Formats: sequence, structure tokens, C-alpha cells
Amino acid sequence: MKYLLSIVLSVVTISAFAQGDSTVISLWKNGAPGFESKKDIPEKGPVYASNINNPSVTVYLPPKEKATGAAVLICPGGGHRMLVMTSEGHDPAKFLNSIGVAAIVLKYRLGRDTLTPYYKIEVHGREDGNRAMRLIRSNAAAWGIDANRIGIWGFSAGGEITNMVAYDNTPSKPNATEPVDRLSSKPDFVIETYPGPLYVPEKVTKGAPPAFLVAANDDECCSLPLIKILNAYRAVGAHAELHIFAKGNHAFNMGKRSEFKSLKEWPLLLANWFADYKYFKQ
Repeated sequence: MKYLLSIVLSVVTISAFAQGDSTVISLWKNGAPGFESKKDIPEKGPVYASNINNPSVTVYLPPKEKATGAAVLICPGGGHRMLVMTSEGHDPAKFLNSIGVAAIVLKYRLGRDTLTPYYKIEVHGREDGNRAMRLIRSNAAAWGIDANRIGIWGFSAGGEITNMVAYDNTPSKPNATEPVDRLSSKPDFVIETYPGPLYVPEKVTKGAPPAFLVAANDDECCSLPLIKILNAYRAVGAHAELHIFAKGNHAFNMGKRSEFKSLKEWPLLLANWFADYKYFKQ
């Protein structure tokens, strides 16, 4: 499927930045719809971000000589109370860049943050995830991204945002005033790392985006959602790869701090999956 590509400078202010650097872009130039007056309220953070009223993405492009054309939207976890920006945002972005994949880290509004009680996960978290996917597609040409190789990756609560964007997709609006809203937000592939139990699809279509799934067996919260997703994929013959490690519990992130060698090296399995599914430039 060919997606309309459009650089929407009227919607977001995009600074010129070199590959290998990063830049922050608001999802909406004037603030989130209906909450424009709150966009300038300072966030708390930066390692554990909260009080998010101006949702944004941080864009990391790989060095030009490594770039494959693939890209991933990363949704950090934090129980919808905060966002774990380093180990579930910037660290996976650096890993993706190291294998030639563009990484875009999402700061979405939090449905359980007591500082922002007016946001709801299934409304505003979903809206931010869909908008971020569309924003990436609108800038694909400028960022050296193939608009048909854009995935989404969720950690913990971010996996719940991923579920909504990937499996309960909000349709685009062909006649929308803003060109970015005319684009599809459906990902071309899905990565789930110990996702939360909300919004897990009971069924998927045969054309569901290929999925890479990883968790630890002793994670009582967030290993079962992956088994449910796998079974939904198997029921229709869609493509999914599941890795369940014996130990590691919850929030092992990119495996850096784990005592288990298998978890320390789990990102290599993801890199191999990218190669096997030809998401790298051939």
C-alpha cells in the first residue's frame, strides 16, 4: 500500500538535524486538541517523565551510512503514571540506530497520573499513539524512512498503547483539514516487550502486522498477554514470533542490568528478526 507523503510544516515545527542527533517535535503545533491551553505546563522528569500535557516525539536517525529505511515508534512504560524515558525509550532508540533503524520515542499523555486527572488511556493515550504514527509517515521522505516499513514497539504500559494503535486502529480521515490526519496510523510490524494486560486483542485479521513478542515467564502480569496475542495470530495464520525467558520478571528493559545472559542478549534476537523479515534494505 502506498501512503501519501507530506511534510507538514504548518502542523509541527521541524528543526533541521543531522543523522545521529535527536530532536523533539510536538504532536500538535498548538497543543493537543481540546487541551491547547495546557501545552506550556512544564513536565516533570526527565528520566521518569510525568505531567505530560504537550505530547511529543523525540526523533533519532541512524548514521546515513547505516540507515536501512526502517523506523520504529517506541512507547515507553510506567503504568500510565509516568514514562520510563531512559531504559524504555532512549536506550532502545540507540539500539535501533546501531542496526540502522530510525527510532522515534513517544511521550504520550498519562491516564493515571494524579497531576493530569483529565486524561484517559483509551482516549488520549490512543490519540497520541495514532497521531505519532501519522506524523512519522508525513515526514518519511525528509527522514529517509520507507513509509511501508514503520513499526511500533511497546514496553509494559506502552504495550497497551501499542495494542490500541496496532489492533484497534483509528481510521484516517481522507478529508481532514490537516494532511497528517489523512495518513494511516497502522504499523507495518509490532514489537511487544512485556506489555500490560489492557487492550489485548481477542482476535486479529490474517493481515495483522507481523509481531515480535518477548517477556519473562515469571512476570505474572505481562507474559500472559503475549500468549494471548500469539494464539490470536496462530488462529488466522498470521506471523508472530514469541520468546519467553524462564526468569527476569518485569521491566528487564534492554537487558543491560539483568543477571541472566539470555536477557542481556535478547535484543540480538530482535535484530535477527528484522533481518529475517527483510525490514532492512536489501
